[in-house]
Amino acid sequence: MAALSASTRFGYSLGSFATGSFGTVPGLLLLPYLTDTMAVPGAVAGIIVLVPKAWDVVFNPFAGRLSDASLARRGSRRRFLLVGGIGVAVLFAAVFAHPGFGSTAADASYVVLAFLLCATAFGIFQVPYNALPAEITDNYHERTKLTSWRIGILAIAILIAGGGAPKITSAIGGVTGYRVMGVVIGLVILFGTFGVYLGTRGAPVGSLRPNTPGWRDLLATMKQWRSFRWLLGVYFVQSLGLGTLLAGVNYAARYVFGDADLQTYLFVGFVGPALVMMPVWPRLGARWGKLWGFRFASIVFGLGSLGLCAATVLPLAVSFVFVALAGVGYAGIQVFPLAILPDLIGQEEERTGATRAGIAAGVWTASETLGLALGPGLFGLLLSAGDYVSTVDSSATQPGSAVTAILLGFSLLPGILVALGIPLLRRTVLEGVS
Repeated sequence: MAALSASTRFGYSLGSFATGSFGTVPGLLLLPYLTDTMAVPGAVAGIIVLVPKAWDVVFNPFAGRLSDASLARRGSRRRFLLVGGIGVAVLFAAVFAHPGFGSTAADASYVVLAFLLCATAFGIFQVPYNALPAEITDNYHERTKLTSWRIGILAIAILIAGGGAPKITSAIGGVTGYRVMGVVIGLVILFGTFGVYLGTRGAPVGSLRPNTPGWRDLLATMKQWRSFRWLLGVYFVQSLGLGTLLAGVNYAARYVFGDADLQTYLFVGFVGPALVMMPVWPRLGARWGKLWGFRFASIVFGLGSLGLCAATVLPLAVSFVFVALAGVGYAGIQVFPLAILPDLIGQEEERTGATRAGIAAGVWTASETLGLALGPGLFGLLLSAGDYVSTVDSSATQPGSAVTAILLGFSLLPGILVALGIPLLRRTVLEGVS
């Protein structure tokens, strides 16, 4: 298949404004939104964040089946992008609308329902979005280029959404700040939705293969597809680490570094170096191999996280150096698994003669979603273990045990979880990937 045009790469990459916003902002702000405007206890807030995402583990493979069926019948998955993306934008604003029922239980139940519906809509969008690279090109290096474009735009989207959302909430303050933030980020998601829908109109479509007929066949595929399961395990563990780190940014700014306004600078200090490294990692991967690049990026992230363990005694500037180092590694652990995945899908489709992109993307998205959701849940448990004091106006003084829990959840734990993926990246298992 011929090389993709720059307009196709760019159009596809615009979808990252939707995935980056939804994947980042709830991880940053949903936990403090619950604990510090609704007085929901940390452990309970962690469960609230987890439950809707856990539902996606069940729903996303189903969304993959629907997406594969649409491809077989219509020759396109694009309508799923449009319907899902619009739903995410509207429901995201609803999550942070804070109805003010006058009861913590009622308000928290509203958040659970709105977030559940929003996560469902996101599955409808993200599953076909992740499936497209395996279909619009079958070239090994072209897929890496497409992924690097996607991750480059993703870094910009994360910088805008992840850096701007805390600024909005802190500048306006209180419940109103969260409401305004929800609407603004919803508009960013809408921009990404229409961008990818219109930008992929002329994208090529690979060979249309028959859809896998039933769930029994899908289970058999996953049982036999060892290389996919192995890569999926790495991505899940590392997503869990990233979810834990994101959940800790707001709390670390306030209680480790002593300034709530630093949360935006922490985020920019993390994502900015990642943006710079996005075009560099693919080049390293092309020279030394994707697996080597993936391993090295994981090590770099781990070293940055380890250095942040001393944030309470280090000068602020030194801490930001370690934040930047973790950001450099973060870029690589985003680029390489998404570049390897289409290769594995292509190999499996050649082996079976049937469509695998949709269901693979559904299972992949479910794993990523669960990892990112368990991260805040795990961080919420750490808050509870550290006797964190929940409040309705963010004014409570925290005990030293809570500050220690925040520091470990923001630094050491994410580093350990990302490093756990390194021994799983075995060339003997990921056949055909170098």
